Amino acid sequence: MKRVRASGRGSVFTPSDFLTVATRSSVDQALSRLVTAGQLRRLARGLYDFPKLHPKLGALSPAPDEVALALARETGLRVQIAGARAANALGLSTQVPAQSTYLTDGPSRRVVLGTRVVDLRHASPKHLIAPGSPAGTVIQALRHVGPLRAADVASVAASRLSAPDKKTLAYAAIQAPAWMRTTLAAIALL
Repeated sequence: MKRVRASGRGSVFTPSDFLTVATRSSVDQALSRLVTAGQLRRLARGLYDFPKLHPKLGALSPAPDEVALALARETGLRVQIAGARAANALGLSTQVPAQSTYLTDGPSRRVVLGTRVVDLRHASPKHLIAPGSPAGTVIQALRHVGPLRAADVASVAASRLSAPDKKTLAYAAIQAPAWMRTTLAAIALL
């Protein structure tokens, strides 16, 4: 529980996050006991959280990003926000998708958290450009909105990305589709 409390409320973790402390069977047993005692919540098989508590609503659902990152840590895979979620993260859209979609280089997996769905979809390396970085989010948002709104993505991304992120974006532009390259290069220069 010390390690869980250190992560803070709202943190999501898997048994593999505790393998430096004890063996897998001991970790599984301890997590099971903590769930039974009501200190932790089991979200899905091998996925737990230390829920944030709201005075009126009770235990809140974890953030989809936390769930995706926990699954990525467990398997050692890379994940990247995709589609409408990437556009929303950049502020290009006010719609918050009910299903949070992430691209991964591992197997596809779906985790249902009450009414929310975290969907990890296997993607080819050409779709996983700069995964897990703000530059990767810009590329996914640009892919989602298409070439007609590329100027909107460029103006928003230029103001939100730091200098190292712009450098990553310039390096990653080589791997992007041809229609994206000029926009990505323009963002990196702004």
